[in-house]
Amino acid sequence: MNADGSVNYEIHRVEGLTRDNSSDCIAIEEPLEIIVRYFKDNEWILEPLMVTMRTPGDDKSLVSGLLFSEGIIQDKGAIDTIEVNGKNKGKYDVENSLVVTLTKGNHLDLKNLQRHFMVNSSCGVCGKGTLNAIEIAYEPKINKEGPIVDIGLITKLPNILKGEQYQFANTGGVHASALLTQQGEVLHLAEDVGRHNALDKLIGHVRCNDMLKPIEQFVMCSGRLGFDIIQKAVMSGIGMIVGIGAPTSLALDLATKFDITLIGFIKKNKYNIYTGNWRISENFGE
Repeated sequence: MNADGSVNYEIHRVEGLTRDNSSDCIAIEEPLEIIVRYFKDNEWILEPLMVTMRTPGDDKSLVSGLLFSEGIIQDKGAIDTIEVNGKNKGKYDVENSLVVTLTKGNHLDLKNLQRHFMVNSSCGVCGKGTLNAIEIAYEPKINKEGPIVDIGLITKLPNILKGEQYQFANTGGVHASALLTQQGEVLHLAEDVGRHNALDKLIGHVRCNDMLKPIEQFVMCSGRLGFDIIQKAVMSGIGMIVGIGAPTSLALDLATKFDITLIGFIKKNKYNIYTGNWRISENFGE
């Protein structure tokens, strides 16, 4: 396995009618088991939370971000430790099981979570059995005062994002999520085979390192914008999401409900502002 979560495969490459031996760099997809340990009724309880498919690397940020996104924790102080459960290693000698110990006073409630089984890496809400299980656990306030972004910056963002996607440059097979300033500076970027995993890695990193300031920052994602992506933004108080792809109707409903600016379908010189038009300014910086 390469350091960036990829592996080299021997392949045959065809150009025209010519076939040659070659090699290709492929993004690794491996299961990650997440177990939560918490103190209840004078004893420590181990509760299997879920198994998700992901690209190995930055797993602790992925786990902490997922706990934030699902409303299991509200601040980083709720996590005591995240440790490797050494009983589960994958094909590439990857640690595939983590135990999250919550600080005393923080419990795990699975009544509305219903995700403690296999979740597909392409869908953040797969495995949720009922509509109630994908409801927002609480309603944070999204600040309407910012961020304010220049109307001309948006079409530059795909190239800005691409310039930071090192795993994608090697494999062509991973998604990315990035936290940017109002001026378009990338503060942190995370990559993974799963769209929602990339965002969870990003959220976990920036929240655990006290980097998130939603009033002056926004998030950009490389893929389409589904309900799961907007839900994760809402849970962290993020007011603006930009995607290269298209949003879904449920994503638009959720963005409208929480006053989130949602932008998609970015082309060479055009894009769509679906909700929250007031955060895009023609006079930014003047």
